[in-house]
Amino acid sequence: MDSITHIALGACIGEAFFEKGFGKKAMLWGALAQSIPDIDFVASFWMGTADDLLAHRGFTHSILFAVLIVPVMAMAAEKIHRPHNISFKKWTLFFAVQVFMHLFLDAFNNYGIGWLIPFDDHRFSFNTLYVADILFSIWPGIAFFALLLLNRFHPLRPLLWKTGIFMPFLYLTYCIYNKFSIDQEVREIMVAQNIPHQRYFTTPTPLNNWLWYVVAGNDSGYYIGYRSVFDQNPGMDFNFFPRNDSLLKPVADHEDLQQLKRFSQGFYTVEQWNDTLVFNDLRFGQILGWQNPRERFVFHYFLQHPDDNELIVQRGRFTGWNKQEVMNLLNRIGGNK
Repeated sequence: MDSITHIALGACIGEAFFEKGFGKKAMLWGALAQSIPDIDFVASFWMGTADDLLAHRGFTHSILFAVLIVPVMAMAAEKIHRPHNISFKKWTLFFAVQVFMHLFLDAFNNYGIGWLIPFDDHRFSFNTLYVADILFSIWPGIAFFALLLLNRFHPLRPLLWKTGIFMPFLYLTYCIYNKFSIDQEVREIMVAQNIPHQRYFTTPTPLNNWLWYVVAGNDSGYYIGYRSVFDQNPGMDFNFFPRNDSLLKPVADHEDLQQLKRFSQGFYTVEQWNDTLVFNDLRFGQILGWQNPRERFVFHYFLQHPDDNELIVQRGRFTGWNKQEVMNLLNRIGGNK
């Protein structure tokens, strides 16, 4: 999830744990604890882009890190706030809930998270939520700001923290239902349309949970299409993108390439843009692909010009967006009849 959502949700959980007995300091600790795993952003100050991609949501998002950092934070909070009547056990439970909640939620989008690092490099990704989903984030966001404004004894505070915690998880349940429904439809469509594939995934398009991006294929290339939960058409339009591994021969020993392959989990294609080889990680979608199915991919890495790869994950997400494109997205969400 995005950092603002983690902060707001952490503050609501802090309020839930301590309520009137600890004041708004509980919200501060909650926001801090939910943000701790994202301390890995500092790696970008000295790591190259390809290395940083794997460092983010790596060790600081692992179960081992959580087990190590929770008692440290509990001891720090217990010492800072002496004298108090809060047990070390409660502090530990509080920080455990916060940190593990962060790890749990981050697994629901497409970046991937290294729960088992350093014992296993596998990245878990449920591809259920877009990294910034307004309908998930709005509830803890509203609750957070209202709790900041109201005094600690205001009667609405319990209702606010309950709204900030339970509403996003109710929405997450709805998103999981959408995920299972879309996956079932896509599997049936691929069989009916004879789409050859060894692996596939579905993930939401930007800012919503109704229009889904579909990638299916094998080592020769990938078929890409879009499916709305409101589609009534029994079929899908797929476009094939060859993987083009042969283009990688000149840079086969390139260290960045090995990192990128690992990061992409095998879902990649290679293209030649003029004199530059471009590595596309398909998991992050296309730039307005529901409008133009041959559009470029959001994540594209210049293999021969590494200095041009700053903000690689973000740079293409909203390229070309305007009022008309938003309307086009809404129309596509409405479904193919």
